[in-house]
Amino acid sequence: MSQRRVQIVILCEDRQQEVFARYFLKKRGFTGRFRAEICPKGSQAGEQYVRTQYPVEVKAYRQNRNRVSIGLVVLIDADTGTLQERFNQLAQSLSEDSQQNRQPDEAIAIFIPKRNIETWIHYLQGELVDEETGYSKFEKNEATCKPYVENLAEQCLSQNLPEDAPESLQAACGELQRLLLLLKQ
Repeated sequence: MSQRRVQIVILCEDRQQEVFARYFLKKRGFTGRFRAEICPKGSQAGEQYVRTQYPVEVKAYRQNRNRVSIGLVVLIDADTGTLQERFNQLAQSLSEDSQQNRQPDEAIAIFIPKRNIETWIHYLQGELVDEETGYSKFEKNEATCKPYVENLAEQCLSQNLPEDAPESLQAACGELQRLLLLLKQ
């Protein structure tokens, strides 16, 4: 039996999140096609875009999952809220669209950096961080995160993430498990 190529849809707020996700997933062995849905600059708040597109992408995932090997990766910053608040907002957006909540067997992974993705990148670069401070962006240099993200992917796989890692980053390593089953199909 030949292995189906895995397709990954990345729904995210900005280019930095998309680059982060792509490097992370490639390092974990995802070699299929990636399609990024990124908030258009200046159109609306990134988190608002992700929340409104989430039900659309979940519906598309559910319609296609039985005929193609597909996964959905969602990145949305927690900003000043909590991870649980963001999970609840995404669940509410599905409910408002008359869809059931994300199921345990669905390859839908939700990564919620707190405060933002730059918090994770600065941490991975060896800086002491907290999840309340806003950290500087890597405008037009998004790829600078590659070696750090690849190292993170290894740490997540071996379950060897340092204890001082931000809580939201630890949660993201757990979310990765939802996608790894795709590689075994």
